Amino acid sequence: MPRQIAPFLMFTGDAEQAMTFYTSLFDDGHVVDVVRFGAGGPGAEGTVQLGRFSLAGQEFLCTDSPPVHDFSFTPSFSIWVETESEEELERLFAALGVGGTSLMPLGDYGFSRRFGWLNDRFGVSWQLNLA
Repeated sequence: MPRQIAPFLMFTGDAEQAMTFYTSLFDDGHVVDVVRFGAGGPGAEGTVQLGRFSLAGQEFLCTDSPPVHDFSFTPSFSIWVETESEEELERLFAALGVGGTSLMPLGDYGFSRRFGWLNDRFGVSWQLNLA
């Protein structure tokens, strides 16, 4: 059996800012731990070599990738969030949407009476659904 399975988000300098932002949005959100690149590391000193954070009981991993890649985040992988209330859905959609791009505005799409999909300011894709 695998020891752990978790989403891994690769940033290029924004990992700590993203972790702080994401954990602020969820009541139980918290940073589990952060290992930083040192002076001799391949990444810029002080940036995130490996970060662990938790949202609604789901642990995520992240890093600030030292090499520049020809790829970034894509909506084909998204974080699914199911909320208990419409107010919570709207709050999260608004907060995550600041500086981001709406892919599907909040609405009734037949498969859900209230659903929205967006890319946040870091490029991470979120699907938000009212339970």
